[in-house]
Amino acid sequence: MSQQGGRPTGHSDDWWGQLYDDSTEDTGPTAAPDTVDDRFASASGAVGDGTALPGPRADSRGTPRRAGLFRQRTPQEPPPAPPRGPTAATTGTPGPVPPPDPAPPPPAPRPAAEDPRPVAYVGSGPPTYEPEPTALPPADPDDLGELVADTVLDGARYGACTLRAVSMRGDSARYRGEPRRDALLTARFGTGDQALVLVAMATGTRATPGAHRAAAQVCQWIGRAVGRSHTRLAEDIRAGRRGDLKSGLHRLTDRSLGRLRAGAVEEGLRPEEYSATLRCLLLPADPECRTRVFFGVGAGGLFRLRDGVWQDIEPPVGEVTGEPVVGFGSLPSETPEGDRLTMDLGIPTPPSPYEPAPAPPREPFRFRASVARPGDTLLMCTAGLAEPLRGEPDLSAHLTARWSAPEAPGVAEFLADAQVRVKGYADDRTAAAVWEA
Repeated sequence: MSQQGGRPTGHSDDWWGQLYDDSTEDTGPTAAPDTVDDRFASASGAVGDGTALPGPRADSRGTPRRAGLFRQRTPQEPPPAPPRGPTAATTGTPGPVPPPDPAPPPPAPRPAAEDPRPVAYVGSGPPTYEPEPTALPPADPDDLGELVADTVLDGARYGACTLRAVSMRGDSARYRGEPRRDALLTARFGTGDQALVLVAMATGTRATPGAHRAAAQVCQWIGRAVGRSHTRLAEDIRAGRRGDLKSGLHRLTDRSLGRLRAGAVEEGLRPEEYSATLRCLLLPADPECRTRVFFGVGAGGLFRLRDGVWQDIEPPVGEVTGEPVVGFGSLPSETPEGDRLTMDLGIPTPPSPYEPAPAPPREPFRFRASVARPGDTLLMCTAGLAEPLRGEPDLSAHLTARWSAPEAPGVAEFLADAQVRVKGYADDRTAAAVWEA
């Protein structure tokens, strides 16, 4: 049998039979009998009177043989000292024996390996607030569905990428007992290589009642529209139709935020009070397609860790940016028949019922579609992490060391990394990172 419990095959387990087979002779220097009984008899004769075991026996050819592995000493016999250095017997020359060679100096201590554990904070000193949650938000017994967990954590692996995502309450909200204003949605639509993964995150307006509700609603509306049109979206991503993607996703974003503004009127709020920032990633599950699509509005960050260096790749407002998407299995920009499918996600052309004219000022739309390289780490985050990442070099260096490995961290490790605190930054943090195999 093998060490793994399988059946022996060929010569792979010959060593096992040779070692324990009864027909195999002992590996000693002679074929003379040297059984356990012989050794027991030899040892038992010496134990009674305390004398040493018999010396080496001679075999049939006159060669001395060892009788056993141990030798017993009398109580008065000091233990023999091990030989050190050359002696007259070994050198063959008379005279005094040279002093033994000096003992070699101990080897230098090896430098301690860098501690791989995450740190609690970076920067000039610890933040003012407690490092762990303290106060819970107030709860309405008749509306418990409005409660928001302090932290949500998710992860997945599809195609050539591994995803880690987290959303956590900031230090300030934890101290004041306020709900998390950030919302996070991770969803897979479709199956197999045709599936499409969506990561959406939003941040409600500060100091506004129901800010957490607005963030969750805009993520759900985006997810519903993307899910209903995921097949056409995935086709456009593989085909590299950046213009069509930008147009359709821009309209989808405007429509979703327009619904929030319409809801503000119903709540008796000003449109800018019931709103949210929005950032989204579209990740095809097809391992042959490395095109990654980002879109959204409002503050936040889009970063790429490549060759050990962070790159701020937040796209300019209103521009279609990114490297050419043809490559890594992406299809040409047109089908062989010359068709170019315009992706509209089933959204009517503005103006829509949710956007009465004149519309209030809007956040500029941002879009990026580019090809990832093997070894890249793409990070999309809300302002709660983007601001300290841009403003505190120690945080950037720490995450570079933690996330430069080719393998993605586990979800618990990712949570520990994402919550490393920086003094002066106490907002909610939501982040999604993608490791490219």
